[in-house]
Amino acid sequence: MKYVAITACPTGIAHTYMAAEALEQAAQDAGEELKVETQGSAGSTPLSDEDIRSADAVIFAVDVGVRDRERFAGKPIVEAPVKQAINDAAGLLQRAAEAARQPVADAGDAAAETAEPALASKVTAGAGFGNRLRQWLMTGVSYMIPFVAAGGLLIALSFALGGYQITDAPPVTEQFDAASLVSWAALANQIGSAAFEFLVPVLAGFIAFAIADRPAIAPGFVGGAIAVTVGAGFLGGLVAGLLAGAVIAGLKTVKVPRGIAGIMPVVVLPLLGTLVVGALMFVVVGKPIALAMTALTDWLTGLSGANAALLGALLGAMIAFDMGGPINKVAYTFAVGGLSIGSTTSLEIMAAVMAAGMVPPLALALASAVRGRLFTPAERANGRTAWLLGASFITEGAIPFAAADPLRIIPSTVIGAATTGALSMSFGATLRAPHGGIFVTPLVGNPLPYLAAIVIGVVVSAAAVLVAKQIGRPAGEPAAEQTAERTAAVAA
Repeated sequence: MKYVAITACPTGIAHTYMAAEALEQAAQDAGEELKVETQGSAGSTPLSDEDIRSADAVIFAVDVGVRDRERFAGKPIVEAPVKQAINDAAGLLQRAAEAARQPVADAGDAAAETAEPALASKVTAGAGFGNRLRQWLMTGVSYMIPFVAAGGLLIALSFALGGYQITDAPPVTEQFDAASLVSWAALANQIGSAAFEFLVPVLAGFIAFAIADRPAIAPGFVGGAIAVTVGAGFLGGLVAGLLAGAVIAGLKTVKVPRGIAGIMPVVVLPLLGTLVVGALMFVVVGKPIALAMTALTDWLTGLSGANAALLGALLGAMIAFDMGGPINKVAYTFAVGGLSIGSTTSLEIMAAVMAAGMVPPLALALASAVRGRLFTPAERANGRTAWLLGASFITEGAIPFAAADPLRIIPSTVIGAATTGALSMSFGATLRAPHGGIFVTPLVGNPLPYLAAIVIGVVVSAAAVLVAKQIGRPAGEPAAEQTAERTAAVAA
């Protein structure tokens, strides 16, 4: 049989491509033909019309909306979350085969039902409220991350070149010397600071977009900018985005004369939505949220000793729990938000989160290298790749291991990451870069204790994995042999 597939996750980075690889491998093992279009952050090569026409069924392994979904009108479609494709690609192919044998709705009706906007981060229709809320928030985070990476790394580079006092440099529009390293450091700092000013508006704007499409983008951006103005920060941005989306969604339900329907999404909805959201943010909700943010900032600034270690352990556990999923992103966004505060404790939180995020892939790389017989050949191959992924702060490098054995892998990596987070906070390590992993160690305050915290967490997590892998297995029986026996039993 012939299949085509679309894979897409909210951030468009690791899960998108892991799902594609899993589907391709499952199709190859089954002797089927499958072509995948990865709608990720690196762009995608669209499936050809011929591929779509000749396909017996379509697989959507997505956590967000599918771009140009109308192309697949009239085809049997199977939909599933990205993680299901990673964990059970063979099962998805089986579902697609069953769907191909069922009668398909009229192509015109299917096109009407599956039409989606060109921007593809809209929540999937028909999802429950909890899933929709998660995807709304993840949409905002996914569009915000490029600004975090660009702005944060430029700011970190400026500190490496010019020291922390570079923030006091005069504007480069007034004073810039191309032969001066300090001037270049000031330039990087001011560009990075300008990028950081977009974080909250972008977060709010694309949360609103996920809820109510393009007409909600302007109210969301304006609400996010007002959140920054009144000091409500990231929490204010979240509220502004949800508020803008809700306002526009409500306004879209109002019936209007046909004569003005054409200008509603371009003029009327953005105008009324911006007015309502702006007024609410300035007059009603902005100030209480700003007070809450001030209280949170004061609490963070006052953290020390055991309290700081507990916070580091909690954030480390969150980073490792779903390895790039929503809980991981909550901890990461919380840490990034602290970079704009600039307090010592906020920088310690960023260091703890990044250190903990490196632990799962590094620990599994170490465990698969030390006791390879406990892992399948595919896992040992993934372990070699996980060294670089872990060092680069790409926690998703641990997903192939967790997908194959979640009950053993996830608790083990959570223990190690929590240990690293607690130690990093206790050691007082600081970090101003939002990404980069081990490669931004020169920007770390107290780098040796910071590296020690990572090493200790990796060793703890790897030891926990090796112990867990041997629980419930006959002595001396390799994991690969057990896997083969289980596969044979299932097939029988």
